[in-house]
Amino acid sequence: MRLIVDSGSTKADWIAINEEGKVLFTTQTLGLNPEILEGNEIIDRLNDRFDILQNKKEATHLFFYGAGCGTERMKLMLSQIFKEYFTNAIISVEEDTYAAVYATTPKGEKAIVSILGTGSNCSYFDGKELHQKVQSLGYIVMDDCSGNVFGKELIRKYYFNKMPLELALKFEKEYDLNADAVKSKLYKEANPNAYLATYAKFLIQNKDTEFCRKIIFKGMKSFVKNYIKQYDNCKEVPVHFVGSIAFYLKEELQETFDKYELKLGNVLRRPIDGLIAYHVTNK
Repeated sequence: MRLIVDSGSTKADWIAINEEGKVLFTTQTLGLNPEILEGNEIIDRLNDRFDILQNKKEATHLFFYGAGCGTERMKLMLSQIFKEYFTNAIISVEEDTYAAVYATTPKGEKAIVSILGTGSNCSYFDGKELHQKVQSLGYIVMDDCSGNVFGKELIRKYYFNKMPLELALKFEKEYDLNADAVKSKLYKEANPNAYLATYAKFLIQNKDTEFCRKIIFKGMKSFVKNYIKQYDNCKEVPVHFVGSIAFYLKEELQETFDKYELKLGNVLRRPIDGLIAYHVTNK
């Protein structure tokens, strides 16, 4: 049994397949980002799903693609946890960008591949290997155009009284904006980046308002300038995306790309389906 996992900071999608690629089960855990979780927290999240707990000894391979796995230290840490949990499995841990590449990019194609979800990332794929010019420092200082950055911007606008009254009233109905509740989520509870990203839903739902459009296009402009334009051939190759922010704001992405003369490629909400096809073909 092969386990294929696509993990962000918010959630992780799991699919178990047999040698022929038949799906045995699917499930979802909370995100397994090693940058923000301790080993015991990761184990607790695995044990919380009966399908995973029941079949952990049946797994022969685990292919894990995750946020927070961009450094060797984090890969080794997570690999060790998985080796002790899935005792009969060969473990492979890669950063989530590889999942995006395998899901969006035809074999041998050169492309820029980006992630816009809870966090953000951008890499160049030369048809064989992945190249990254910007090392992510996480949600506090980077993650341009991501769900958590958009969420942070909305909260700031609301608290600085910069949000139009009509939207502010809708915002208050949608979320608990009590200062103590917000600060507890940000500074005392786990996954503050995932918490911030929950506010991005409001931005998407109201994307036709001038207020939200300004925030969206400011974020996309920043992502193009700071990430995509790092690559000299950015106008010559397609730029593929995975992630909910890219998926639900595809029209706005296309508008931004037209302005910068970039080629928008495939845009997927989740890469997990493409990963199945990849691992069946590449046994």
